[in-house]
Amino acid sequence: MTGTFRSLRTYNYRVWASGAIVSNIGTWMQRTAQDWLVLTGLTHHNATAVGIVMSLQFGPQMLLLPLTGYAADHFDRRKLLFATQASMGTLALLLGLLTVTGLVQLWQVYVFAGLLGCVTAFDSPARQTFVSDLVGEADLANAVGLNSTSFNAARMIGPAVAGLLIASVGTGWVFLINALSFIAVLGALRMLRLDQLYLKPRAKRARGSFVEGFKYVWRRPDLKAALLMLFLIGTFGLNFPIFISTMSVTAFHAGAGEYGVLSSTMAIGSVTGALLAARRSKPRMALLLGAATVFGVGCTVASLMPNYVLFGIVLIAVGVSTQTFTTSTNSLVQLTTEPAMRGRVIAILLAIALGGTPLGAPVVGWVADRFGPRWALGVGAASGFAAALVGLLYLVKYRQLRVYVENGWLRYSIDDPRQAPPQVSPAMAVQNAVLNEAEEDTSSSV
Repeated sequence: MTGTFRSLRTYNYRVWASGAIVSNIGTWMQRTAQDWLVLTGLTHHNATAVGIVMSLQFGPQMLLLPLTGYAADHFDRRKLLFATQASMGTLALLLGLLTVTGLVQLWQVYVFAGLLGCVTAFDSPARQTFVSDLVGEADLANAVGLNSTSFNAARMIGPAVAGLLIASVGTGWVFLINALSFIAVLGALRMLRLDQLYLKPRAKRARGSFVEGFKYVWRRPDLKAALLMLFLIGTFGLNFPIFISTMSVTAFHAGAGEYGVLSSTMAIGSVTGALLAARRSKPRMALLLGAATVFGVGCTVASLMPNYVLFGIVLIAVGVSTQTFTTSTNSLVQLTTEPAMRGRVIAILLAIALGGTPLGAPVVGWVADRFGPRWALGVGAASGFAAALVGLLYLVKYRQLRVYVENGWLRYSIDDPRQAPPQVSPAMAVQNAVLNEAEEDTSSSV
C-alpha cells in the first residue's frame, strides 16, 4: 500500500485509526447537538450563547498551556490518552443524562463545556504527537493527513446523523451515543503492540522547560509566521458552528436536519483537503499562503449566497481550503521541530488554534446577532486575507519571493539561501534544511 494511505501498513496505526473514526463520529454528533440545544432549546436563537460555549470549551487550551505541552513531552502519551478519553466519555454521559431527563439548563452546558475544554487541553497535544509514536518520521506527514481525513470523514457523517436523531429522539440521546463511542478508542489503545511503538527519548525534566518552547519558536521565523497565520484564521475564521447554525436558522429558516446536512456538506470539502494534504510528504509555506487566500475568498462568496443549496456548495470549497491550511500547518510544524520539543511546540500550536476561539467566537457571535450571519462570515473572510498577507510577507523577507511575467504567464520564484537560522542546534539545522528543500520549487507557475 503506497501513496495516500501508506501509514495504514503499520499495525498500530491501523488499530488507532479504527478506534478514532468511531469516536470522532460521536464527537461531531455531540458538537452538532450541543450547538442546536443552546441555539434553539435553551435560548431563542442566541448566537452569542453559542459563542460563549465555544469559548469555555476551547479557552483552557490557552490557560493550561504551561501544563499541557509539558505533559505531552514528559509523560507516557498512551496512558495520558487513556485518562483523557475516559474523562471525555464520562462528561458526555453526564450531560446526556441531564438532557434526557429534562433537567439541563444553560449554565450547566457552560460548566460541561469548560470541563471538557480542560480535559481536551491535555488530550489534544498528546493525541497529535502520539502519531509520531505510531509511525516513523518518513510517514509522519502522511499519518497527520490521514488523522485529519478521519476527523473530517466523521464530520461528514456525524452532523447528518445528529440532525436526524435530534429530530426523532432529541439531543440527549446524541450525547449518550457519543459517550458509548469512546469505548472504541479506549479499546484501540489497549490493543496496541507496545514493542512496535516508535518511542523517542522523553524531554528531560528541568526548570524553565515550558519557556524553552517559546524560545524555540521565537528563533524560527517560519514557525512564527505559520503560527501567526493560524492565530488569525483560528480566532476569527474557524467559527463554523456559529456561521452554519446562524445562516441555517436566520438566513434560510431551516430546521435541525438541514443544519446537520450543511455541516456534513462542508465536511466533504474537509475530507478532500485532508486527503490532498496526506499525499504531500513535505508541506510548504507557499501552500499555507494559497490555502489562506482561498479561505478568504470562499467565506466572502459564502456570505453572498442567496439560498441554502448554493451556500452548501460553496462550503465544500471552504472545507477544502480550511483543511489544507490546518493540516499542512500541523505537518510543517511537526516535521521541522526537534522531537524533544515537539510536544511543547504542538501545545503552543493547539493553544493558538483553539485558544483563540474564546477571543473570536464571542465577537463573531455578537456580529451575527447585531448585523446578521452574512457579516459574521465577512469577519472570517477578513481573517483569511490577513493570514495570507502574513505568509506573503514571510516569503518576501525570508525566501526572496519574486513574481514576474514570462511568455504571457504569471510565475513566481523562491530563493533557497541554504543557511540555517542563528542560534540553533545541529539537529534543528538539519530540519531547517529539510524545510528549505521542501520550499525550494523555484520558478513555479501560478
